[in-house]
Amino acid sequence: MNLEQLIAEYEPSVETIALIQSTTVVLLVGISGAGKDTIKKQLLDKPDYHDIVSHTTRAPRANNGIAEIADVDYHFINDATATNMLNEQAFIEAKFVHGTVYGTSAQEVKIAHVEGKIAITDVDVQGVEEYKAISPVVVAIFILPPSYTAWRERLHKRYATTEEFEAEWPKRRASAIDEFTRALELPYYHFIVNDELNETVRIADEIAHKPDVFLRQDDEARLVARDILEEIIQNT
Repeated sequence: MNLEQLIAEYEPSVETIALIQSTTVVLLVGISGAGKDTIKKQLLDKPDYHDIVSHTTRAPRANNGIAEIADVDYHFINDATATNMLNEQAFIEAKFVHGTVYGTSAQEVKIAHVEGKIAITDVDVQGVEEYKAISPVVVAIFILPPSYTAWRERLHKRYATTEEFEAEWPKRRASAIDEFTRALELPYYHFIVNDELNETVRIADEIAHKPDVFLRQDDEARLVARDILEEIIQNT
């Protein structure tokens, strides 16, 4: 059975399901440019968080001129290792994207569990749904840019030229519409507007420690999310 077939039929083990259900797991979600990577790094500076480092079969690459670091950015593995991990049910979840395997291992969460820490990672909305299918108590936090205009400006700065940005915009726009739409349909998301970084990190930390508490700020941020989605839809 090839990798794609193994992943299509993959299910986590009973032990992994029990591990996820007994560990505090926080998933940061957000459209590209919302700032979830920066927020995750800030939270990881605190002593009570552990980063769930994903596995991938792709080669390391450079992001904004900075080379990825093995076992920090990703655990870089080959196809044979990925096959063994799938056969041994070592993953929580795994995906096969354009010939590349991406997955998160149960061992990463086990480290957090043993150390009594909060396991944290950033995923897309599909990843949240996969985790939620394993454990309803997994915490999902959707990070929002302050506004549609601010989001466009942040995205634009990631590209060397306006032409490059405009070429990528249709894909970014379609992905954002999908992420917003799916998240807004589900009641378990906490929403945070990433306007001022320190305050955003404070709120995310508060939610991680009291995930069952939904405050007025959640409702207000959800309304901001609806407004941003509407603007994205209106601007082609």
